[in-house]
Amino acid sequence: MSIIELKDVTKTFNAATVPIHAVGGVDLTIDEGEFAAIVGPSGSGKTTLLNLIGGLDEPTSGSIIIDGTDITRLKPGERTRFRLRNIGFVFQSYNLIPVLTVYENAGFIMELRGDPAAERDRRVRRLLDEVGLGDRLESRPSRLSGGQQQRVAVARALAPRPRFILADEPTANLDSHSAENLLEIMARLNREENATFLFSTHDPRVVKKARRVITIEDGAVASDKRMPEERAVHG
Repeated sequence: MSIIELKDVTKTFNAATVPIHAVGGVDLTIDEGEFAAIVGPSGSGKTTLLNLIGGLDEPTSGSIIIDGTDITRLKPGERTRFRLRNIGFVFQSYNLIPVLTVYENAGFIMELRGDPAAERDRRVRRLLDEVGLGDRLESRPSRLSGGQQQRVAVARALAPRPRFILADEPTANLDSHSAENLLEIMARLNREENATFLFSTHDPRVVKKARRVITIEDGAVASDKRMPEERAVHG
């Protein structure tokens, strides 16, 4: 079942001299449970495309339908509430709140949504155990490595059970071991929780794990390849 559908989506930025056509006429569908990567050279439009899907930016034209809702028709406040309820984000800079503990950071979105404290506690503790940080609940982000901080960010994204997770260059600031560890965790959560992941990445390690690779060139889809089914099992 498709949960993301883009119909003839464009995005033009008005620069000082000439307009910049970042995304041009993209049609794309992402199904529930996918583990897909959007790849392309710098300036190709992949991060802009991810921001459009996440409702962080508005398209110049076209429709973006998330789980049956056309988010391009929502008012800014409605779009913010929709993001909170339906979309998880993992950024390359982690975006953890320094004064909060690991436990508080992981549960932050659920708390913003007003989810019951007991439900939040169960979900956050379980996910932090899943990402190998069950013994660091009271630590502050400054006491964690980059890989550990990004694992907290993954737990935070998954905690409210979003319809899908958007990950923008999640391994960019990590060493090779930490990146591989993070990708294994996300691939396992994809299988076990049927969590849908859509990456924007330059990292060949992410591409190797992905079961679908969408290549963007000059703001358009240049290729869209699905990997053999056994890759879903063996990674």
